[in-house]
Amino acid sequence: MYTPNQEILEKYADVLVNFALREGKWINPWDVVYLEIPECAKPFLIPLQTAILSAWWHPIINYLPDWVARNFYENSSDEQLSFVAEEYRKWKIKAFTHKIRIISDSDLHELDGIDPSKIMKKAKADRSLRYLREKKEREWKFSRVGCLYATESMAKEAGLSLEEYRNQIIDACFLNESDPIKKWREISTEKCRIRDKLNWLKLEYVHVIGPDEDLKVKIWGDRLWNASIWSNIPSFEIFTSPDCRDVNWRIRCNQPLYRYGTLVEWIRLEFKDWKVIKATADKNEDILHEMVKIEWMDRLWEFSLTDARISRITHFMAETLFDENVGWEYGNTHVALGLWFDECYAWDKSKLDDPEYKKSIWLNFSAEHVDVISTAKRNVVWILPDWEEILIYKDWKFVI
Repeated sequence: MYTPNQEILEKYADVLVNFALREGKWINPWDVVYLEIPECAKPFLIPLQTAILSAWWHPIINYLPDWVARNFYENSSDEQLSFVAEEYRKWKIKAFTHKIRIISDSDLHELDGIDPSKIMKKAKADRSLRYLREKKEREWKFSRVGCLYATESMAKEAGLSLEEYRNQIIDACFLNESDPIKKWREISTEKCRIRDKLNWLKLEYVHVIGPDEDLKVKIWGDRLWNASIWSNIPSFEIFTSPDCRDVNWRIRCNQPLYRYGTLVEWIRLEFKDWKVIKATADKNEDILHEMVKIEWMDRLWEFSLTDARISRITHFMAETLFDENVGWEYGNTHVALGLWFDECYAWDKSKLDDPEYKKSIWLNFSAEHVDVISTAKRNVVWILPDWEEILIYKDWKFVI
C-alpha cells in the first residue's frame, strides 16, 4: 500500500502550523492548538503533534474513532440529535487559540440510507454556538485551518488509485517543492492582487455567461472580495458573499456534489430576484430538495472564481475542500447556498456581534454552507455602478 514518505508529511504539517494559521503573525508561545484528527489519518498525527510542539504551542488532540457516525444516527432520538453541550462548547471556544481539522474518511458511504433530515437536524444543533467562534476570529484571537488526508475509500470515490489521489494532494499543496511555504506566499500575493483590483472596481453586478450558466448576481456596496489562504489548505479561489436579494437566472453544475455520504450529480439551480425557484439533479435529487428546505438555503450566499493558472488540482476529489478549488482547463465558478462569510462584510465588523443587526442587513445563521461547482467554459462580465461592462474573466483566467 502506498503511503507518503515522512518528508512529505513533515512538509504538510509545517505548511499547516507555520503558514496556514495566519502565518504566525499574531501567534504567541504557549497558545493552545486543538487538533481534530480521525483514526484513518493516524500516520499524520505524530508529524502534526511535533510541528505544534516545535512552535512552542500546547496541542490538545481530539482523536476521532472510525465507524461511529452511522451508529449515532441509527440509534439517536430527536432529543439527542438536537442536544448541544453548551457549557463544554463555550469552554472550547474560550480555551483554544487555533484549530487544525484533518478531513479524512475511512468509508464515504458510511451514512448511505440514513434519513438526510436527521443529519441536517444535527448540523443545525452544532451551528448554535458558531457565532462565538466567528466573533473570536474577527477579533484576531482565533485561527483555523482544514486540510485533506487520503484514504482508499476517498480515492475510490474519485476514480483514482490511492497513490494518484495522494499525489493530487501533494501537488495542490506544493509539498513537492523544496520550500512549500515560499510557494504559498507567492500564491497569496497573486490572489491578493486580484482581490484588491476587484474591490477597487466596486462592482455592482457580475454576469456569468457560458453553456451551463447565465447568472446575474448583485454584489452590493458593503461587500468585500476575499482571497483568504488561511482557513483551508489548499485555497485558490477569489470569493465574496453577494447580495442574495438580487440574483437571477440559472446555473448548471457539471461537477458532482458529495454531501451527507451521497453523490448528487448535475445540479441545476434557477433563481428569480432573491430565491431558488427550481432545484433539480440527475441523481439523488431528494438530497438537494432536503438541503433547499433548510432555513436560508434557498438563497445564494457565495460567488467564487478560481484561476486555472494558479490551481494545481486537476481531478474531481469527492471533497468540497478540493473540488471548489479545482483548476482544470477552465478554472471553476462556484456558488454556495447557506451560511454567508463575515469576512466579506466591508464596514464595522463589531456590529456583527449583534444578531439583530446581522438580520437587518440580510446576513444569516444557516446551519449549512453548500458549494456547487461548474468547470464549463465561460466568460464573466463585471457591471459597474454606472452600468459600464468590463470583461474580467475569460475562459480560464482573470484578465485584470
